[in-house]
Amino acid sequence: MPELPEVEVVRRGLAEHVVGRRVAAVEVLHPRAVRRHLAGPVDVIGRLIGRTLTAVGRRGKYLWLELDSDADPSDPSDPGEGSADALLAHLGMSGQLLVSDPAAPPQKHLRVLLSFADGGPQLRFVDQRTFGGMSVETLVSPAGSPAGAAGRVPEPIAHIARDPMDPAFDADAVVAAMRARHTELKRALLDQSLVSGIGNIYADEALWRARLHGRRPTNTLTRKAGHAVLASAAEVMAEALDQGGTSFDALYVNVNGNSGYFERSLNVYGQEDRPCHRCGTAIRREPFMNRSSYFCPRCQPPPRLPRS
Repeated sequence: MPELPEVEVVRRGLAEHVVGRRVAAVEVLHPRAVRRHLAGPVDVIGRLIGRTLTAVGRRGKYLWLELDSDADPSDPSDPGEGSADALLAHLGMSGQLLVSDPAAPPQKHLRVLLSFADGGPQLRFVDQRTFGGMSVETLVSPAGSPAGAAGRVPEPIAHIARDPMDPAFDADAVVAAMRARHTELKRALLDQSLVSGIGNIYADEALWRARLHGRRPTNTLTRKAGHAVLASAAEVMAEALDQGGTSFDALYVNVNGNSGYFERSLNVYGQEDRPCHRCGTAIRREPFMNRSSYFCPRCQPPPRLPRS
């Protein structure tokens, strides 16, 4: 599944290629792609046609395209404010948002197609496994966010916390919340209500950089160690962003269909039995929540189990 750097790469591509353009036509080619929009495909289409995409936002691994007001200036009963809403997208396991030439043949797993009034490149949502999806949602200001448009997010993701790369991220508050919980450190890093955007890959990489084991109980975490692992997460994701993200297969690509190259810079994730770049000890893998965790047993010694 794409993680924060990969989604941010896509966000930047959308900001460059689709912001400021008016939607002329929408095709929903697979109803599952808009299953989260409870009013159905016809309503999605009706709420997008004629609207201009004004900005691209991101919260964790979610993207949204803000829409201009749908107020009708010819209707005296319309106050002119329109609805504050956006096209929310989640890539799931295999979703891709591609900017494609209208003359290009449709991709095999094309699910939603947006054409624009200028006749230029289309926006295509391609999703092989159809775990991702799109919906039109109302923008709201989450609790604790500044008032005004700048702090608004789509309502279904208002509960998701900010990520370490967000300028408004409050590391002190996150560390305090982590220390107050009785859970394991890696589980806390993956808890989207605490901190968003950190997935399995970057959690392992951040823990390695901070020299912490993922099974460390959070209630034993020092403030210094908590800040270190969050700073490491921000650092590793920024480096991944500079290299276009991490692509293990052809499913993650940017809006132009290009893969990222950060896989070549991973220190522990997927490196089982290879020497640690820091101390030379063989990297180990252990099961974790139906996935895997990778760590250096010397740099990241597992926590000692309490004596019975």
